[in-house]
Amino acid sequence: MKEAGEKFRPIWIDHPSDVVKVIDQRALPHEQIVMDLQSVDQVIFAIREMVVRGAPLIGVTGAYGIFVALKTSKNQASDAVYIRNEADKIISARPTAVNLSWGVNRIASAVLAEKNPARRMDTARRVAGEIAEEEVENSKNIGRHGVKLIEKIARSKQGKPVNILTHCNAGSLACIEYGTATAPIYAAQEMGMNVHVWVDETRPLNQGARLTAWELGKYGVPHTVITDNAGGHLMQHKMVDIVIVGTDRTTYTGDVANKIGTYLKALAAKDNHIPFYVALPSSTFDWTIRDGVADIPIEVRDPDEVRYIPGAVKSRDSLLMPETSPAANFAFDVTPARLVTAFITERGICRAKEADIKRLFPEKGQTPAR
Repeated sequence: MKEAGEKFRPIWIDHPSDVVKVIDQRALPHEQIVMDLQSVDQVIFAIREMVVRGAPLIGVTGAYGIFVALKTSKNQASDAVYIRNEADKIISARPTAVNLSWGVNRIASAVLAEKNPARRMDTARRVAGEIAEEEVENSKNIGRHGVKLIEKIARSKQGKPVNILTHCNAGSLACIEYGTATAPIYAAQEMGMNVHVWVDETRPLNQGARLTAWELGKYGVPHTVITDNAGGHLMQHKMVDIVIVGTDRTTYTGDVANKIGTYLKALAAKDNHIPFYVALPSSTFDWTIRDGVADIPIEVRDPDEVRYIPGAVKSRDSLLMPETSPAANFAFDVTPARLVTAFITERGICRAKEADIKRLFPEKGQTPAR
């Protein structure tokens, strides 16, 4: 992401203090607040309450959570049971994004493989940093592969804007840098292509209107915020050329869990013959689940997120509905593989089919179905 021409990240270690710091995304775009994560409870709070959000960032935050656990453990750093318990607590913070368990388990394994307890905190710091840098590189490569799709459309439109629809926030704020769904957009912008982004507001927490629009503005990408229900209308009137979204968990058979409302965009895209792409790093694939609709856990969040509209400051939240009316707040839905044109990964583009996904990731081998 850019701020006054400079890149910055949503998570980092302040080296003088050795404290993990994150941008509190709940306050954006109105305020830029930095939060310190100095205990495992604070890490869990940040993940659960969406101080940080987005699958790759959640994974990196969880990884840094193990570093925080070791830093605050006093004499327990050599206790494998303690490390595993802290890891399990962090993993339980949010159920849908598979990156969380992937990041935490990877760093916990590295720490437990270090036989010298005195070196475990350094190992955790190093491996968490490596995970962050890998996700940045993944996003760069997603942009490099995905921009070819935009370039092809740009050539056919002969200078007219390529209209891209996205959903929620799958940008730098969600992915350390560059993003997943936004990485091809930023690459196209840097190559001088004429692009325009339709930004779904993404109720109830408005990650599109608050975060994606803020990011695109920082990058100077032309964009327009729309209501969540406007996407189908735009597609019917040929105002969308391509849909690119992110994902929080994707099965090895191609089913995609993403922010609630993604499924409806995929249905509208299919009906209007518009390509629907999902951008993701390999860390977001779940290699254990075959049927996404049946087996991906869907987080149900506080209904007050639906009942109230957040304002510029917390005290200005406005009640949207009758005070006595109940509300439901499903955070994600699952888009079946048949509605996905293809995946954009760090290794290239593949169809949303088990054989083609494993062609890009042959090291995953024969994955047992649940």
